[in-house]
Amino acid sequence: MLDLSIANALVPVGDVASDSVLRTACSDRYDPCLAASELAADLHHETLGFVLFFCSAEYPLAALGRSLEDAFEGIPVSGCTTAGEITPQGYDRGCIVAIGFDRRHFAMSLALVEDLERFDLERAQRLTDALLGDCRRQALAPISGHSFALTLLDGLSSCEEQVLATLDAALGSIPSFGGSAGDDNHLAHTHVYHHGRFHSQAAVVVMFNTNLPFDVFTTHHLRSRSEKLVVTAADRGQRRVNELNAAPAAAEYARLVGCAVDDLDESIFARHPLAVKIGDEYYVRSIQRANPDGSLSFYCAVENGIVLTAMEPAPILDDLQTIFSELESRLGPPELVIGCDCFLRRLELESLGQVDAASHLLARHGVIGFNTYGEQHHGMHINQTFTGVVVGRADGRLGGRGNDDT
Repeated sequence: MLDLSIANALVPVGDVASDSVLRTACSDRYDPCLAASELAADLHHETLGFVLFFCSAEYPLAALGRSLEDAFEGIPVSGCTTAGEITPQGYDRGCIVAIGFDRRHFAMSLALVEDLERFDLERAQRLTDALLGDCRRQALAPISGHSFALTLLDGLSSCEEQVLATLDAALGSIPSFGGSAGDDNHLAHTHVYHHGRFHSQAAVVVMFNTNLPFDVFTTHHLRSRSEKLVVTAADRGQRRVNELNAAPAAAEYARLVGCAVDDLDESIFARHPLAVKIGDEYYVRSIQRANPDGSLSFYCAVENGIVLTAMEPAPILDDLQTIFSELESRLGPPELVIGCDCFLRRLELESLGQVDAASHLLARHGVIGFNTYGEQHHGMHINQTFTGVVVGRADGRLGGRGNDDT
């Protein structure tokens, strides 16, 4: 089932302060009504057209959904649960952060996809045509070169690869990015939000058309090593690898990283990732957990015969600073960066004692977003990346585009 919700601008545009193009707000109130009211107080203005939020899964979600619907009555709202939030002050937990989009600069249309397993190319094309048709009717900017899509998926659905590849085929040249919803590292229940309700086994797609410059990007700080592991037995549907190099998967991986099988945990997986090489690029396939039967569960799809390359981290903050500098050299100072940051990167920063330094860097470059259970870039489901979109200011140097080089 596909539920399409159109975000039309029906209220006459009036004067509003120039700093409201992309307003941000954050609340650490646990009470859903108070949290939603606090966000609304900071985001509401007469040309508010859309609200995007990311929230801790610790909230009472049914009540929070109703409170957000009431607080932003008549305004489309989308979002998801997280494995940590990125606020105007940097990393946080147990809160809700939101972005308000000014409809004078953003035409939006949004859809909920509930039946992920049956999301085929025909459904994807219908969805894309409807989203783009609505953006055209709002007549803000030409579609080509001025549009991008955001995808938010249930991070435990195991359907990301199929959904993203299918949607990317329908989107054509329109760049896309996004993140898989988290649940504060519990790996139990993740949700996306649409029309006042939180949904599992679902995805939200938001089409943005804008007259502001933008750039969709992805980056990671991992470098390849010489060691290789061949998947010799796997259950692709369950994202589980039973054997690596014809040996029990957990034992072979533990041998590679130099620890006991019983010591394998999220911090080890974050510091010693594996990746598959496609063309000249490496795409990380992060390990979720070691199982009692000696197998390894992954966050991305894995299958028999693929070769996994051992990776090692370079300085993570240096890589982030480099990508921000490159983006700003093209677009000028950003209005905002929407960031989807793998939760394993945050675990690595915590183990290195660099969370505060990372928070200062993210805040300095205007990043709002969340820690994910997987990132999405141009139809690819990837891990251990920082992926997102940088939105430039009205006097920026470039028109909107998707960047394939970073």
